[in-house]
Amino acid sequence: MKTLATEEFLINMGPQHPSTHGVLKLMLTLDGEIIDQCVPHIGFLHRGMEKIFENRTYLQITPFTDRLDYLAALTNNLAYASTVEALANIAVPERAQYIRVVMAELQRIASHLIWFATFSIDLGATTPFLYGFRERERIIDLFEAATGGRLTYNYIRIGGVARDIDGSWISKAKEICQSLLPKIDEYEAILTGNPIFIERTKGVGIIRSELAKDYCITGPNLRASGVPADLRKDAPYAAYGEIDFRIPLGVNGDTFDRYKVRLDEMRESINMIMQALDKLPAGEFLTKVPRFLKPPVGEAYTAIESPRGELGFYIVSDGTQKPSRVKVRAPSFSNLSILPALVKGIKIADIVAITGSIDIVLGEVDR
Repeated sequence: MKTLATEEFLINMGPQHPSTHGVLKLMLTLDGEIIDQCVPHIGFLHRGMEKIFENRTYLQITPFTDRLDYLAALTNNLAYASTVEALANIAVPERAQYIRVVMAELQRIASHLIWFATFSIDLGATTPFLYGFRERERIIDLFEAATGGRLTYNYIRIGGVARDIDGSWISKAKEICQSLLPKIDEYEAILTGNPIFIERTKGVGIIRSELAKDYCITGPNLRASGVPADLRKDAPYAAYGEIDFRIPLGVNGDTFDRYKVRLDEMRESINMIMQALDKLPAGEFLTKVPRFLKPPVGEAYTAIESPRGELGFYIVSDGTQKPSRVKVRAPSFSNLSILPALVKGIKIADIVAITGSIDIVLGEVDR
């Protein structure tokens, strides 16, 4: 009696595909619906940002950093400014350090809301998609009031921040943060116990802690695997050393845990923002920095905890106005590299859930 035989075939998922979160091409080898091999291809967005940085003065580079992870522009500003400050031995006023915490955590919430919205619609849930953008809009209004921008900000500068925040802005920020908590509970009520959502996420795309470390995974993806690694705790910067917060962790390292960790992180970010605003000291918000900044000959690497993980800048100074070498340690690049190890043997529909749960931004993958 003859049996049916299957034949492997190749398909390209992307680079124009609604579930790859940017111009990413996944070359999939399939046996029916089962994935045998996955090879991510990048390069469709390449802009040579690091070389652009090397041909600009230190002060001119800041606006370009917004364009790396454009969903977390303020944290790019912060990582770059912190590295130059370490390189040039520039002291940042205490008030500016607290404002940086507030802005970085608001940016984390805004970024996670985009992730929540797009991840939900990847799995077919339209209502959470609309809810996520609804709440993010209120945070974007806060950013606009403080910085003048809604997506790219050029706000965190070398030596502090571009503008101070006043009492009315602080009151509005507190009101928005308090209103966000019940909204996050509402997100959980819609998705967390939904049997279809659980079926699509529980036990899917498991990243064991050892595998995560092998691939240098950082951020929520690592913490979902049960590893309590967070630069805000492990190597405090800005005013994080003065803020009390916990690190949300997962147990199984699956798609569901990555979802749950990010929801809990939004709650913790609200807690941190409220503390930072209550403790906000008086004083200057920006120290004086030479117009023609020339850090001494040397090198520096500084990393921060972006919404996607460890974001670091390595800068080499030759004593001139322009850096001689810049290298960006982008978390999305490392996080994406684990995808082939996660998808072998699963159905093609599950790669959509897994890719969405990793939360990549191609602007920093293909910088």
